[in-house]
Amino acid sequence: MKRLLILQRCEPIVRFSCCSVRYGDCRRNHAASTGGHAVDGCREFIAEGEEGTSGALKCAACGCHRSFHRRVQVYEVAWGYGSDTSSTE
Repeated sequence: MKRLLILQRCEPIVRFSCCSVRYGDCRRNHAASTGGHAVDGCREFIAEGEEGTSGALKCAACGCHRSFHRRVQVYEVAWGYGSDTSSTE
């Protein structure tokens, strides 16, 4: 008599969720009026004021508006192995 062997493949379950947004280096071209390209070297957006005020949109380091800074979305990754989430009790 032959035995039948059944293998069940477990695929990883990966979930991505957007946790927060931060603003990176400044991309404002300060030499645009002369036809050149020069950035000030500001590495990260630092809000000048509290959230909800007009100072929250202005960078304390370079004085630019937040829209000149590169937007970076920080993702949370959750993964695991599971074939079935329902219980059979």
